[in-house]
Amino acid sequence: MKKGQRIDWSTTAGLVVGFGLILLGQALEGGSVRSVVQWTAALIVLGGTLGAVMVSFTMHDLWKAVQSLRTIFIDSYQPADDTINQIVRLATKARRHGIISLEDELDNRADVFLRKSIGHAVDGAKPQTLRDLMEIEIVNQEEHDEAPSRVFEAAGGYSPTMGILGAVLGLIQVMGHLNEPDKLGGGIAVAFVATVYGVGFANLIYLPFATKLKLRARRTAKRRELMMEGVLAIQDGLNPRLIEEKLRGFLAKADPPAARPRRRAA
Repeated sequence: MKKGQRIDWSTTAGLVVGFGLILLGQALEGGSVRSVVQWTAALIVLGGTLGAVMVSFTMHDLWKAVQSLRTIFIDSYQPADDTINQIVRLATKARRHGIISLEDELDNRADVFLRKSIGHAVDGAKPQTLRDLMEIEIVNQEEHDEAPSRVFEAAGGYSPTMGILGAVLGLIQVMGHLNEPDKLGGGIAVAFVATVYGVGFANLIYLPFATKLKLRARRTAKRRELMMEGVLAIQDGLNPRLIEEKLRGFLAKADPPAARPRRRAA
């Protein structure tokens, strides 16, 4: 695992707890795991959901959603303190040697957004122009980062409907074999298990995955907002200690993601 990455145990534990306790409840009621393993129902629900998602999105969107699965289980992170310390270090050098001295300070290992922002500041962009440029990039990049979550959200909407479709198909089979009691059990099993699969996959996999990806995108956008405030403060020539206090205050007073209004690029 690369530096700055860690396993997201909440995702793994959540899946284990969710599926595990449901199956435990099933066992406590006298059922068995085998009773909810119904391949026909799984084919209807998973296949129907996949088809609906493929119609809704491009192959590029679907591939990005597949690639994003890794980020759900492995979290790439950088503590806010590290970002603040880096900005304070840049501010200290700019105060001593001028903002031009930052031109070669950030190498290819540095954050791309921070490197571009410092580059614009060094090139003499006006503060308002620089803020507008960075805000547009933050909004657009957040939209880009959230794109995979929309695929999983759509799957979460289609899956329960496909479960109902599977239930109806199962009941059709039952009605067609009322005079053959030995075939009724299979049709009823497909009917009920398909509904379980549709609702279960939606609420235990698709929608939670979408929520996690949204939170990842919002956290990354928040980090870029922190960088933006830091770069603007450096350009303004503030004392590094004041910049540090400002950035820590910016983190402290931040609203929860759900309460913050989304900014849109003009």
